[in-house]
Amino acid sequence: MNEEINCAQCRLIDYDGNQMGVYSLSQALDIAAAAGYDLVEIAPDAKPPVCRVMNYGKYKYEQAMKAKQAKKNQTKIEVKEMKFRPKIDVGDYETKKKHVLRFLGDGNKVKITIMFRGREMAHPEQGISILERLADDLSDVAVVESKPILEGRNMHMTIAPSNKGGGKKQATQSRKAQKAAKQREAAQKQEEE
Repeated sequence: MNEEINCAQCRLIDYDGNQMGVYSLSQALDIAAAAGYDLVEIAPDAKPPVCRVMNYGKYKYEQAMKAKQAKKNQTKIEVKEMKFRPKIDVGDYETKKKHVLRFLGDGNKVKITIMFRGREMAHPEQGISILERLADDLSDVAVVESKPILEGRNMHMTIAPSNKGGGKKQATQSRKAQKAAKQREAAQKQEEE
């Protein structure tokens, strides 16, 4: 930029992007100063190097704003973890399944872990059955990204939101359907009493 450019001649491009021709470095600096802008070397490997007359501060600001906007538009996918035990009860299973549904609804991946203790290691099929049951229950809102893997005393499976049903929207609808079913059950109990 400006006096930091090391070349005898350069191909000059004006502020509007028009080629002005080949100038000596001192002439190019004078032209940029007369216009009230900076001289910036944009193609140092060209013969002769290409320099442009521009407002360098404004250019840097625009680049920073573009980068900030691109970062803002990115979706950050987190990997949440839910831990189960091989002898999990139905109520606990349903509660944890709701948490997994919520994570999937937020657009996150979920790592399901089955933790084995002591003699439970002799029956890894119990862990596989829980993972398969969960995958079947969530098949409308999630896809299995990695199959069940046994590592030491833990078995892992990763699931991600499916794109076929809209992910978050479908998970929300699924939660609403579950809530409506609970309300119907409560109403039936009240009628029976």
